[in-house]
Amino acid sequence: MSRPLTVALVAGEASGDILGAGLMQALRAQHMNVEFVGVGGPRMEAQGLESYFPQERLAVMGLVEVLGRLPELLRRRKRLLQTLLGVRPDVFIGIDAPDFNLDLALKLRRAGIKTVHYVSPSVWAWRQKRVLKIRDACDLMLTLFPFEATFYDAHQVAVRFVGHPLADTIPLEPDRAAARAALDLPQDGLIVALMPGSRGGEVGRLGQLFLAAADRLRSMRPGIRFVVPCASPERRAQLEQMLIGRDLPLTLLDGRSHEALAACNAVLIASGTATLEALLYKRPMVVAYSVAPLTFRILKRLVKSPYVALPNLLAQRLLVPELLQDAATPEAMAQLLSPLLDNGDIQTEGFDAIHRTLRCDASSQAASAVLELVGAN
Repeated sequence: MSRPLTVALVAGEASGDILGAGLMQALRAQHMNVEFVGVGGPRMEAQGLESYFPQERLAVMGLVEVLGRLPELLRRRKRLLQTLLGVRPDVFIGIDAPDFNLDLALKLRRAGIKTVHYVSPSVWAWRQKRVLKIRDACDLMLTLFPFEATFYDAHQVAVRFVGHPLADTIPLEPDRAAARAALDLPQDGLIVALMPGSRGGEVGRLGQLFLAAADRLRSMRPGIRFVVPCASPERRAQLEQMLIGRDLPLTLLDGRSHEALAACNAVLIASGTATLEALLYKRPMVVAYSVAPLTFRILKRLVKSPYVALPNLLAQRLLVPELLQDAATPEAMAQLLSPLLDNGDIQTEGFDAIHRTLRCDASSQAASAVLELVGAN
């Protein structure tokens, strides 16, 4: 029997574990003899990866948290590099986690190992000089979005747009009635999903604003209802505190954000990856975001993109309203969202076109690109 194709993968958080598992499954479907090494979570382990250390040791967010864990992260990366140099895989695939994975990829590539990065960092939006490091570190960049591939092409980085796995799994025509039944919500009447973010800081800045916007919408639209998917028990407790003293017909959910999106008529949503999910569920939306004033001033100088919301970046035009910082008032949110409850077709027609563009069987496309790179297809 010929030597197996050895693929090293490193995924730094839960979303990377999902992508990695899909890629591993597709690689095994396209290549009979393949083995996996590296770092991943339970989904990747279920596909046959024996993780060198627990994935959660890489899942760090926030500057202060990263600084506190930096010595451990540097030690783990050094040991992982030594291990992979000993194994000498046919290809190394870093999945997201660019600060950890790109330095690792650079050293492995210099040692003659093929390297792939799956999920582009937001280099097209800010710190664009990072593209030079990416060009040195990666034999191939796999992007989820077509505008990212255009950026890398312009900077002479080998790239393949593979589509987004969520676009493959979310149906082109979501079943609103089934979602409402599953959530025990009324079949008739208007329902707005409020999604002020998944992190404590986001909910702290936007939660009260979103609830105040809901109050205004209720005065404009008697009979309207609201649903709020909570990302964690902590976010639920945070929102329960904010609801004290308010009389809103509102249902808090433990997770179940996809069902909430399928069930609703429109969404008031924080800028972030959840806007892609709302787009794929074809739900008209108003996007809002707020950060600390100093952070906003710094970002305004650094960010090169004309848009913040993913739907606008994908459409390359202002498809959905963006309310940032002081513009994110309850009055503005309600005034922009109300007409979308009657006529959101301009948005949703654009969403459908984008969904079809992203629906490419991403895992299979990514696997084909990897196998082509190593000459094993």
